[in-house]
Amino acid sequence: MATKTFHAIYNDDDILMQAVKDVRAEHYHIEEVYTPFPVHGLDKAMGLPYTRIAITSFMYGLVGLTVSVLMMNFIMIEDWPQDIGGKPSFSYIENMPAFVPIMFELTVFFAAHLMVITFYMRSKLWPFKKAENPDVRTTDDLFLMAIDGGNKDNDTVTEFLKNTGAIEIKLVENDEDH
Repeated sequence: MATKTFHAIYNDDDILMQAVKDVRAEHYHIEEVYTPFPVHGLDKAMGLPYTRIAITSFMYGLVGLTVSVLMMNFIMIEDWPQDIGGKPSFSYIENMPAFVPIMFELTVFFAAHLMVITFYMRSKLWPFKKAENPDVRTTDDLFLMAIDGGNKDNDTVTEFLKNTGAIEIKLVENDEDH
């Protein structure tokens, strides 16, 4: 079964934003929008759900904080207590002010590194992955909106996209093997 996708190319981000709103108002399905730079408010205009990545970052920070506390308690209090600067290591609480920088650094370290790994896994960006950009001009100065054609009339969709300000429209037919 073959599916068709319309690629509408725009040359201004403001025109693109209005086009996304118009396309959504006409109940067309926007598959993806490719931009050379982040466009503020595009995710909201496309109707994408809010991300939970901030919650994930907080959880990773808590993991880093827990690892730092357990690591310092074991190393500095239980395994090899040392008298540093006349301060004996009898308990973790007594020495915690000296451990705050380490706790902070490991919290940031875990959150940052695990967030990068999560981002790559969530975005399906693996090493040596082939780029999925349908038009290389979108990495320079143009914007591309991919719209699912479904069972719509080609001329009607093309005329509608021209009216939204598209400077170029291309129909792409994909063959699906099932």
